[in-house]
Amino acid sequence: MKLYYAPGACSIGIHVLLEEIGKPYETERVNLQQGEHFKPPFIAVNPKSKVPTLAKDDGSVLTEYPAIAYWLAKTNPFADLLPDDIDAQAKALELMDYVIATIHMQGFGRQFRSGNFTPSAADEETVKARGREIAERGFALIDAALEGKEYAVGKFSIADTAIFYVEFWSKRVGMTLPANCAAHLERMLARPSVQRVLQQEGLA
Repeated sequence: MKLYYAPGACSIGIHVLLEEIGKPYETERVNLQQGEHFKPPFIAVNPKSKVPTLAKDDGSVLTEYPAIAYWLAKTNPFADLLPDDIDAQAKALELMDYVIATIHMQGFGRQFRSGNFTPSAADEETVKARGREIAERGFALIDAALEGKEYAVGKFSIADTAIFYVEFWSKRVGMTLPANCAAHLERMLARPSVQRVLQQEGLA
């Protein structure tokens, strides 16, 4: 397998899953700042121009965070990345989808790339403020989901890697995480898999 990633991007969560699984894999860094994701070599791999992108051993390519995370979990059951109970599995997928579609795409998307949400540069600060509101509301909901639990569905799962990367991003924009999210972030940072990934991506 080969993971196409950008340091500190959402692909960091998939990188963590690969470390949790422990099978050999390769990585290829994609420089988003230099627009490498829009250049022919990467477009040939993933015409969506997005990370994470996972090239499987059979030569096929898998894109989109939830699909990659789910595939890794189901094809590596020994790693115990999804609970056995179908209701808990559905809850993990629900939380992961909410984090990616709302906190990431709507909340942090507005803060990181405000120009994508308005044609007027004069409105960009308003866009950023709205993004922060969306992210803060999202974290409040995740905080409630984490109440009384170390991990999102009781034990570590693919959902926790998605929650982790947006928690990790909160520091970039000076957000204060609610208590359960802050504790979850520290718990994730203590995992050996996360520590290895931070070293590998130059973020330690």
